[in-house]
Amino acid sequence: MNASVIPLPKGFSFATAAAGFKYTGRDDLALCLSDTTAVAAGVFTKNLFQAAPVQVAKHQLAASGGHARAVLINAGQANACTGQPGIDDCRATLAMVGGAVGIPPEEILPASTGVVGARLKMDKWEKAVPLLAASLGKTSPVAAAKAITTTDTFPKIAWRTLATDAGEVRVLGMAKGAGMIAPNMGTMLSVLLCDAKVGSLWWQEAVAAAADRSFNSITVDGDTSTNDCLLALANGASSVAIDSAEGRQSLLGVMVEVCQALAAMLIQDAEGGTKVLRIKVQGATSHAEAELAARAVGNSPLVKTAFFGRDANWGRIVAALGRSGATFDPNAVSVRIGGVPVFTKGLPEAGDLDALLAPHMRRSEIAVDIELGNGPGRYLLLASDLTYDYVKINADYRT
Repeated sequence: MNASVIPLPKGFSFATAAAGFKYTGRDDLALCLSDTTAVAAGVFTKNLFQAAPVQVAKHQLAASGGHARAVLINAGQANACTGQPGIDDCRATLAMVGGAVGIPPEEILPASTGVVGARLKMDKWEKAVPLLAASLGKTSPVAAAKAITTTDTFPKIAWRTLATDAGEVRVLGMAKGAGMIAPNMGTMLSVLLCDAKVGSLWWQEAVAAAADRSFNSITVDGDTSTNDCLLALANGASSVAIDSAEGRQSLLGVMVEVCQALAAMLIQDAEGGTKVLRIKVQGATSHAEAELAARAVGNSPLVKTAFFGRDANWGRIVAALGRSGATFDPNAVSVRIGGVPVFTKGLPEAGDLDALLAPHMRRSEIAVDIELGNGPGRYLLLASDLTYDYVKINADYRT
């Protein structure tokens, strides 16, 4: 990936450092810094066990009225389920970094990822922060995206531009995550940077909407992390004000595109994954009911392993639908795999379905289309398959 061709939002710089929190021979600490105070927003995990950085970031945003200068992310130590000492550690790291780069610690939003339960290694932070400060402005966003990864096999970064009569607006996003993915706002951290001038209330609404249409519509394993968050800064450095209804809608569209691109990468990089399942449910009584149905299918180990084994076992799909909690008439349900009808109006299709579906089951992306009836509800969920490697990665994660 050529970082020189990325249209960076104006007024942002990046820094990374190798702290050795868990990994050796690589950067594992990243900072995204705005030249000026930016409008800031966050969307956070709904897991009741919220990590210290999630709690601190939420407090920082509330106390500042939705403003910040920077996002600080470390990989390899989650600082989750660590109580008040963990919050104190988190605030101490912000003080270190703020002092090193010359900004108040209250203007830094923290995020962490790694193993739950362990305290931060403060001695490693003390050694790494000067290195982080020294790299500021000399580091690319791609390097920052690499630094925040854990079991990811590639850095996840996406960007778009919006042309307006007043000039160009740029949006850049990065994310990490490959397992423990089922965002409810999976392990998933994401940063969104924009150089437009926007209102703080609208920015929070837009960031939440973009998350709902992207990160909240994917699943790897059905596990919602303690640390999930999307942190977003808009610093106005382009001098382009987005203050009309049309302009806001256009910028939201660009934000959604960036977040959807990142979300798709998370599923493509699912731990041990070999396939992306595009599960589309239509005809439900409501969108919420459609989501229930889609998630039951996308999170089912039996469905996921069948797709890994290239076994077009549609019975596992309809069984998952039946226990999803969605309300529908079983005699109205139809299912297609790769566009091939396998179950229509409550009855299996005749013929050699395995032979018809064999070429589709070999593909890296497979469409699963489900019709529940004639209701207005619909939902699209991206899911991964479940493989031997997923079990190996997570069985050995701490050792």
